[in-house]
Amino acid sequence: MPTNRHTDIGTFFIAGINYRKTDADLRGQFAINTMQYAKLLELAPQFGVHEFFVLSTCNRTEIYGFSEKAVNLCQLLCSQTEGSLDTFSKMSYVKKGESAIQHLFNVAAGLDSQILGDYEIVGQIKLAVKFSKEHGFVGAYLERLYNAILHASKEIKTTTTLSGGTVSVAFAAIQYIKEQVKDIASKKILLIGTGKIGRNICKNLVDYLDTKNITLINRTESKAAELAAELGLQCAASEDLPQQVQQADIILVATNATAPVILRQQVEGFGDKIIIDLSVPYNVENSVQALSYINLVNVDELSKIKDATLENRKAEVPKATAIIKKYINEFLEWHQMRKNVPVLKAIKTKLYAMQSCEMFISCFSSAVTIPNTDDQIQKVINGTAVKLRTQNQHGCYYIEAINEYIAIGTN
Repeated sequence: MPTNRHTDIGTFFIAGINYRKTDADLRGQFAINTMQYAKLLELAPQFGVHEFFVLSTCNRTEIYGFSEKAVNLCQLLCSQTEGSLDTFSKMSYVKKGESAIQHLFNVAAGLDSQILGDYEIVGQIKLAVKFSKEHGFVGAYLERLYNAILHASKEIKTTTTLSGGTVSVAFAAIQYIKEQVKDIASKKILLIGTGKIGRNICKNLVDYLDTKNITLINRTESKAAELAAELGLQCAASEDLPQQVQQADIILVATNATAPVILRQQVEGFGDKIIIDLSVPYNVENSVQALSYINLVNVDELSKIKDATLENRKAEVPKATAIIKKYINEFLEWHQMRKNVPVLKAIKTKLYAMQSCEMFISCFSSAVTIPNTDDQIQKVINGTAVKLRTQNQHGCYYIEAINEYIAIGTN
């Protein structure tokens, strides 16, 4: 378990790739699953990384953390990815200090999402940080920053309509089906994967397509069975996947597998199908798109769907930006206070030492009371703390604090 802790946001970095510069196929080479994440936590100290977390979604893979150099984080991440460090370096973006903090706030608020205002990212950040924290890789600074972004995203969610309406990747899949299929009730729908995204898709299918002709399959069969019972749907065992794929008219894939779960041989010769692959890396074999009767779409194509709700969200961006600015300023103020703690402790130690210093005591006349209470000393420390925070000037605060301390005794 790491013991080194960073106290300078100048060593806080984010390095990552996202949908802006890379397609889903390339992003898939740098996607991190749970096993890979665990390995990163094990190897981190060897790369000089002691506080970090990894955010890996269909839109992005980003590593946030404290290190002397950003390249340490990049090397750590790429030690477990299919994609190379060279490719990552060419396609990635790196931000440092306040710029990295601003980026994290924007991501958490949905301002940097492929679909503006997509609020699902908050849950993904929570899971990422939780995993790192359980292994001792979240210290005071990362914890404070994490709490700040949660408060900011919650305020944005409750006081603006940035995430209003029903626009998300999960809902975009529903919109696509509605546009492509007329008689939905007669179509057999297969959903593979009932994790968080899969659950959202499943509920949207029921709520917005008005159909329950849906079969669920999940690697952990009990999860599929539980969701099926909750919504009045059907479920099937994993070994029945090939048969279910062949029979389905519409297939949605929301798994987290490292290799395709739907192969060309499973769909070839079994009629027209719509297949929506929401997984990164892709979980549908690439050669499937060569079949003329298969309509295969992925997350990047779904994100291009626009509607009035999305346009309304754009008008809320200035409000969200203002909220983020407020929380960033609060965090930076806290950071500045933390930097001053060693100085304040040293001053406090000096003041207590003066109480027993004969030379200091002899300087007081009989008419002057030597201040000797904890409250009096704390009063001086509080005043010094305010000056350190608000004046931000260089110089010796020891002499000024001692003068204030002496002044207490003359009042």
